[in-house]
This record gives sequence, structure tokens and C-alpha cells, in this order.
Amino acid sequence: MQRIHNAIQLTELNPDDLAELYAYPSALDVPWVRANFVSSIDGAATSGELSGGLGTPADKTVFMLLRDLADVILVGAGTVRAENYGGARTDAARRRALHARGAGGAADGAPPPIAVVTASASLDPAGRLFHDTAVAPLIITTAIAPRDRKAALAEAGAEVIEVGEFAVTPKALLAALAARGLRRVLCEGGPHLFGELLGADAVDELCLTVAPVLVGGSAGRISLSAHEFHRRMERRHVLLDADGTLLTRWARA
Repeated sequence: MQRIHNAIQLTELNPDDLAELYAYPSALDVPWVRANFVSSIDGAATSGELSGGLGTPADKTVFMLLRDLADVILVGAGTVRAENYGGARTDAARRRALHARGAGGAADGAPPPIAVVTASASLDPAGRLFHDTAVAPLIITTAIAPRDRKAALAEAGAEVIEVGEFAVTPKALLAALAARGLRRVLCEGGPHLFGELLGADAVDELCLTVAPVLVGGSAGRISLSAHEFHRRMERRHVLLDADGTLLTRWARA
């Protein structure tokens, strides 16, 4: 593989090579939390208020692969609303092949469910999340959330899971996923959810795409939390696309 400044050229990798680079650890007994984000060179997490505004072809390739590898896709309610989430569209044949190799995926090729964290169960039951999907979404919420909202989401086809009285903690959230055999966790945002997971030291790795653009403006960062912390991470790889996109993967030190 050709390397320039310690980066692997994306064009030198075939699909199997790429899947091997992003494979989850085998035989997981507890959830492995992987976060996937994109940012501009100047640190913006969005452009035009959407993360998709920073997308590149290379970012899309890895985005789809990470979904193919995952057991569940974890997002916050604000991200669902802002990005108009529907169900995951994955490659059934690739998910079966990845599962056979022990890298991730699913034996039956079914797509991973979208799991949404919302303490108040504040989601629109008429939204794409509930009606443009092949598998039922999981709504991770609280006992105090209004009963009528939870009932409406269940009626729309979701599995509503209460994991706390007043708040959804990372520990309770991941325990609920693990109880359902969902250990390969892919967090796609937003910044508040990612910040809470980081604050609880619950993130095992970050896949960060750096788009070759400067956007300025007032866009936020990929993580937001109430307190500052330091989590030492180790670089696992850097992939370089011809258009300048950097695809990086960082894991716990």
C-alpha cells in the first residue's frame, strides 16, 4: 500500500481491505461504542446546519461500511429531527459476509435498528424514522416521559424502552442494548449524546472524517459536555482520498 505522510491512499484498498481496517473486535462480551463524525478543517461539525453538508464520496463510503458492520445505530433525538432520519439502508449480502468473518454485520443480512435517546420521548410518530424503515426503531427513554407520547411511538411501530426514572444514563443505555444482543454500537450523534458518552468514559473509538473545506460561521463541535475532560486516544489509521478527505480512526489509549 502506498503511504504518503503516514496516510494510506484510499485507492489502494479494496472493499475487503477497508472492512478489515474497520472491523469490530471479535467475541464481544460488552458493548463496543464507536462514534462516527465528520468535521471541516476549521472544526465545524455542520455546514448549512447539517452534517451532510460536509460529506464527500470517501466519507459516504465509510459511513455505509460502518452501518454494515454495526448491530445498532445510536442517535440523539435532536439529530433525528435535524437530519430527518429514516431506517438504515445497508447491504444485506455484505452484512452476511461480514458476520461470517466475525467482523460485524448480521447472519440474516437485516439492517441494524436505529436507537434514539430521548428522555422526554419527544419524537414525531409520523416521521420517517417510523415509516421509512425495514426494522423497528428503538426509543430509549424514561419512566417520567409522558405516557401518551410513549404510547403513540409504540403504536407507530417502535420498541419503547424505559431505562431510568428521570434521565437516560450511558450505563443504563448500553446495558439495555447489550440485553438485546446489540454490542457493536455505532453512535452517529449528536454532540450532546457524544459528549455524555465521552464524559462517562463509554466511547471505545472515534472515526472522524476531516472534509477538505473551511466553513467559518458559528457551527458547533462534534462533542458538547457540561465539564471538560481529557481522554487519551491512539491513532489506528489515516486514509487519504484524492480530493483531500482524511479518514481517521482513533481508539482508547
